[in-house]
Amino acid sequence: MSIHYETALTIATKIRTGETSSVEVTETMLGRIAEVDPTLKAFVTISEEAALAAARKADEELKAGNVRSELHGVPIAVKDLFDTAGIETTYGTKIYRNNVPETDATVIARLKDAGTILLGKLKLTEGAYAQHHPEVDPPLNPWNHDLWCGASSSGSGVAVASGLCFAALGSDTGGSIRFPSAANGIVGLKPTWGRVSRAGALPLAYTLDHIGPMTRSVKDAAAMLKIIAGQDPDDPTSSDISVPDYLSEEGGVSGLRIGVDWNYCTDGVDPELVDSIKVALELLKDEGADVVDVSIPFEKMASGWHITCAVETAHAHRETYPARKDEYGSLGALIELGLSLPASAYLEQELNRREFKNQLNSIFRNVDLLICPSMTSSALSKEGSPEANEAVQDLARTLRFTAPFDYSGSPTLSIPWSMGAKGNPLSVQLIAQDFDESSLISAGQVLEQAGGHNKNHPDI
Repeated sequence: MSIHYETALTIATKIRTGETSSVEVTETMLGRIAEVDPTLKAFVTISEEAALAAARKADEELKAGNVRSELHGVPIAVKDLFDTAGIETTYGTKIYRNNVPETDATVIARLKDAGTILLGKLKLTEGAYAQHHPEVDPPLNPWNHDLWCGASSSGSGVAVASGLCFAALGSDTGGSIRFPSAANGIVGLKPTWGRVSRAGALPLAYTLDHIGPMTRSVKDAAAMLKIIAGQDPDDPTSSDISVPDYLSEEGGVSGLRIGVDWNYCTDGVDPELVDSIKVALELLKDEGADVVDVSIPFEKMASGWHITCAVETAHAHRETYPARKDEYGSLGALIELGLSLPASAYLEQELNRREFKNQLNSIFRNVDLLICPSMTSSALSKEGSPEANEAVQDLARTLRFTAPFDYSGSPTLSIPWSMGAKGNPLSVQLIAQDFDESSLISAGQVLEQAGGHNKNHPDI
């Protein structure tokens, strides 16, 4: 296997044992970015000098026996939604071009403290909403350039899948970790709301936003989460619940109860994805899990997501909209909607959220995990196509497997699972109870080891 497709933990071990060095690996990755990214367009900014300086420091520290984390010396990249001191942070917008923060977002500071090497910043849709700003070229899906690469963490999905970095950070408000993970055939872990600090990340919708890792293996996601999770005084919504050692989870589902709602998983869903769920469930049963039929009342969460998102986005952009209205792309329409909605509409959706959360809690009294697809379509056409435009308009359908679990704040895991008819990766999604990322990681490893689909890579 080419070095750029190794897992982050494998590379970390090779660096730590002296088989290679952080500088050598960083130079290799920068070379690959220079070769491949002009076509794929995943990066906004490449921080070559800073990355090499950090790699030299990592090699010195590791040689001295100072191991900061399991990912010390590993080159990564992050969504351009997170503030990076001294590096331009655009949030995917026009209005924040030339914005150079003085301080790092908390997640960036924690990754630096862990000794990871920041290669640069990755593209995202405008303000982390549905589509890229008109003046931004969307990244290309490395499996098939005619297919959607996901939103909003588009660059993160493309870069990890293409071997341009060993791991990345994304954010998820309505599916923005899970969509690009599913579309590009990588692992996406959306932690429990409050598990990871959002300080230093531009909000899209304050009560829905999550930050999490996007990687090529479940163990890599566990390693990333271990670094970035935990309470932060700069984020009053961050939880003080202790952070487990996610890497100690060796995998295993014996005795776990897996809930599945077959109407939810099949109605309007591409047959390829339905088959993926069936095969995954059979493997979980073979490993000792029990399958339990459940009913997930997702409808109000999927159909009302635009209400919550619009109102909260309008608040997040109150200092620049409408003052700089002409510099906005499609995000402006969402803000206009938020400004026009009555308070009663927002309140009603919050009441719906409370009802859904209570119903979900009742379901989790009888099961440990839920399983469903990450998307309804197995191979959505690229952004700007009639099919993709329809998906943006029909959010109730597009978000049916993602938005409900942003509302509930539940941790979710999207993992690659088989290949579709168009040569594109397919995925399955697992959902757990609040702060039970450990069960996701255990079950995810079982599926990953049984299926081996994380070893599939695009031919670039």
